Parts: sequence; C-alpha cells; structure tokens
Amino acid sequence: MQRFLEAFAIRVNGGREDSISDLVSERNGLVGTMKLCRLKDRQGNIRIGEVRDNERILEYPRRPEKGSTLEQAALELGGKARADGRSGREMEWPSHKRGEVTLLAPVDYQEVWAAGVTYLRSKSARMEESDFSASAYDRVYEAARPELFFKAQPEKVVGPWEAVGIRHDADWSVPEPELAIFLSSGGEMLGCTIGNDMSSRDIEGENLLYLPQAKVYDRSCALGPFLALETSEAAIREWEIHLRILRGETVAVELETRLAQIKRPLSDLIDYLFRCQRFPNGVILLTGTGLVPPDDFTLQEGDRVQIDLSGVGQLENPVVVV
Repeated sequence: MQRFLEAFAIRVNGGREDSISDLVSERNGLVGTMKLCRLKDRQGNIRIGEVRDNERILEYPRRPEKGSTLEQAALELGGKARADGRSGREMEWPSHKRGEVTLLAPVDYQEVWAAGVTYLRSKSARMEESDFSASAYDRVYEAARPELFFKAQPEKVVGPWEAVGIRHDADWSVPEPELAIFLSSGGEMLGCTIGNDMSSRDIEGENLLYLPQAKVYDRSCALGPFLALETSEAAIREWEIHLRILRGETVAVELETRLAQIKRPLSDLIDYLFRCQRFPNGVILLTGTGLVPPDDFTLQEGDRVQIDLSGVGQLENPVVVV
C-alpha cells in the first residue's frame, strides 16, 4: 500500500496539484460561489482558506480560543457577511499560491454522520444485496424516521487525493458518492461539500447488524475539496452528481443522477439528526447515494474514484486495501 501511495503522490505532485482549475470551473457551477478549504502550508501549519480564483487562496486569520475554526469561518463569511469587506481581505489576509499548499478534508472538529436509503435506487440496491434485510430497507424508505448512522470521527476522514480504503476481508466494495452538508451547532446549513461513503456491500448484505463493519473502518470516508457556502435546498436540488471510476486509463464505471431524486427534504434529515443530540462544533451529514455500480463490479487497489458535484467541484481519491 505504501508504494502505491508514494507513486500516486508523485503523479499528483507532478502536475495535478499545481492548479485548481480542474476543481473550479463553469461546468461544476463554482464561479461566483464562496468556497472555504482547509489547507496545510509548507511549514506544516493547518489553516482555513478562502478560494478566490484558480490559483490563489486567502488565509482566514482568526483562531477561536476553543472549538471549530471552520464553523466560525463559515458563520462569519457566509450569508450577508459575504458582501462586507470582501475586497479588503485582498489586502489584509495572507495569500497562498495553490501550488504552495496541500488541500485537506474540510472538517476539523466535526463528527460525520450519514443518512441511508434516501434515493429509490439505493433502496432497490440494498434490497437486492440481501434477502435477509430486504424488508427493513423497504420500510425505512417509506417511514417518517430516516436511517441515520455514525460514519467517522474527523481525524479519520481523508481529503482530496488521499487514499480511500477497501476492507481486506470484503469481496464486494463500492464508493457511494453523496452530497455532504455542513451544519452548525445550532443545526443551520452552512454549506456543502462532496462525500464518499465507502461501503462493503457483501458484509452489510450478509446481516444488517454488520452495517457498522461495512461502513465504519479506516479510510472509509472522504470529503472535499471545498466547502461551498450560501447554498439553499432549492438550489441544491438542481445539481447533478457524477461518478467515474478509473482502472488504469480505462473508465470502469460512469454514472450520474440529480439531487432532486433525494426522497426526503434535507430539513427532515437535519431535524432527526439533532433530536436528542448535540454537536458543539457542528456536524457533517452525508445525505445518501443514488449512484450504485453494477452488481458484478467491485473496487480494486489502484482504482481512482472521481466524484463531481455541480455546486462544489471534484473529489478524487485512489483506492488501497486496508
């Protein structure tokens, strides 16, 4: 695995990370949208940045005494604050060239949770993988209460171009491309990013009670590349999400769907997530997938998973066995 990661890093550093033009474009709707990122500079300092154009990132200068810098930045810079003094930040905030920093997952102190069976396609796939659990998936799709489960601690989330994992004891592993929403401690939707909820379908299909093992393991969650602020549910439902899996130079899987296909209002998912729960630094919620690779497909080490989301950009990750 280590040799593979080193080879992938050489390929990325040899040109892919020198520009973010592939991640910010008219195609994915990012022009004019405020975008935050987490970055690591050449001195190893981890900072929050505002992506200003294809080559520059402005460093958010404030650090809270405790709690989430990312949540604070999203609250301060989103909404009405966008128009206040943005040009002044050009002069006041430190600026980095894109090639001088490494993008990290847009999460600092937030737990990651996930919703399941929110698309009809997801319900059908989950029912097909398991006769034992089929009726449970059918019922939860129609029920008022959604399926919600814990996905990852923040330190276990991988970011852009970091490797996602497939379990060594699984025979059927797939990515699950999802809209990920960033919520404040008060349950306000501050922005969106791309999520990849890696899953071992054979383990979950064997017994529904194995879902935590199928979903929660090392490198099983990826987020990135940016946090797009000022997003409404009405606008989000106009977006498209696209999955491409590359095996060598061959496209092994290519799928797309619209977020309008999410059955439940996002507000319902948020409401249930915050019932009897508290998230002092906010929380990230994966909202389910409608993109399911064919049943005869499973990921292999060396594959590359690319996920495009209209309002956010592109998240790419290589695959390793864990």
